[in-house]
Amino acid sequence: MLDLMPSLKEWQPAATGQRCAVATVVGAGGSVPRPLGTSMLVSEAGEVLGSLSGGCVEGAVVEAALEAMHDGGTRREFFGYSAEDAFAVGLTCGGELEIHIEPLGSAPGGLRLESLQAFAGHGPASALALVRRVDAHGGGAVVIPDPATYRVESSAELAALLGLASLGARAAGRLMLAAAAQLEPLLRGGRTGLVRLAPPEGCLPAGMAAAMAGEVPGAGSGTLVPQGQATNSATNPATGPEPITLLVESRLPPARLLIFGANDFGAALLPAAQLLGYHVTLCDARPAFAGQSRFAGADQVVTAWPHRYLAEEAAAGRIDARTVACVLTHDPKFDIPLLETVLSLDLAYVGAMGSRRSHRQRVDSLLAAGVPAEALSRLHSPIGLDLGAVTPAEVAVSITAELVASRSRSAGASVLASSLKDGTGPIHTGHIHNVNTTQHQETPWT
Repeated sequence: MLDLMPSLKEWQPAATGQRCAVATVVGAGGSVPRPLGTSMLVSEAGEVLGSLSGGCVEGAVVEAALEAMHDGGTRREFFGYSAEDAFAVGLTCGGELEIHIEPLGSAPGGLRLESLQAFAGHGPASALALVRRVDAHGGGAVVIPDPATYRVESSAELAALLGLASLGARAAGRLMLAAAAQLEPLLRGGRTGLVRLAPPEGCLPAGMAAAMAGEVPGAGSGTLVPQGQATNSATNPATGPEPITLLVESRLPPARLLIFGANDFGAALLPAAQLLGYHVTLCDARPAFAGQSRFAGADQVVTAWPHRYLAEEAAAGRIDARTVACVLTHDPKFDIPLLETVLSLDLAYVGAMGSRRSHRQRVDSLLAAGVPAEALSRLHSPIGLDLGAVTPAEVAVSITAELVASRSRSAGASVLASSLKDGTGPIHTGHIHNVNTTQHQETPWT
């Protein structure tokens, strides 16, 4: 949904006040074209902003959204692949999508178009988060302009979203603590994920209790292809009442990528890193190198001794756990003091260019300088994945491939990739390893 916000002001249905509904991917399995959190807006005239699957299921989702606007209820639709019915509405890629559909309204606590439009001017480089309730027994959203500092326990808006007014103070407090433990890591990490909260035993929010009694119309009328199972039941005998489910979308300012070394490899890595969404700084102590026009595309060019610059940035609070450092100078007088500094920081990734012989000499120097062996284990050296890269452009691909693999591993994904730091023998062996990543987004119940 965050990706659609910048387009809301120009989208004619929203500008003219038409009724709209939002359809969002809240579950995905197998091979699917779009990730969790992807949203699509549908107007009462059937106009569409965004896409959920590249065309596989959009028609059916539009129909369900129009029905939701007609009766005012939320829905969850399931789409999969049916080998028996070639004309079934489903995903030909063989995956499965769970889509939550909710009309946008003006009711207090509901998901409102005006609330989303108020943040439409926030560009992709600004911090923003959206927490939406997507279970069958609730709706609405909380827009958070500063997710990095947001305190869940003190949020009256979030308490209202969870429906805590019907709970006693003790039960409500426990639920808010559980929500904080799961929500805040997502918010502060700039990530998207589902949070499921089991309500305190014997204390169901009013909306859930009413739904369990059959009093909430339109709570869900999903169609599963090929199984054909609906999701309008409030409780499952096997699993009990449905948990309170929140979809969290959090966006932080772009993570920083620091390139140390104004050379051919730095020039090739710069645009490649920007393609991954990094805010790129190029740093080199030599003005004649750093001042070359080929580095003008960097977000920032700094002429300074690398280790001094990094220490100053860390002291000023401009380095965080998402920061990436790529040491490409290949010169011990720069590399050793810089790596001493960088390995003392909590960074997402640290890589250094050089042959295996250079790496062994570098390790010996760092150990002699007092760098702990544990810290050295975090160093990706030689830098990059074993793609057989030789030219600066190929090396840039190798480095960014390892960055992607490293980010996926830190998110808990299983990554099939060969890292040079884990290998032995010559760097270039004439073979190429493909990098396949799978993202898993799973949040346990309380």
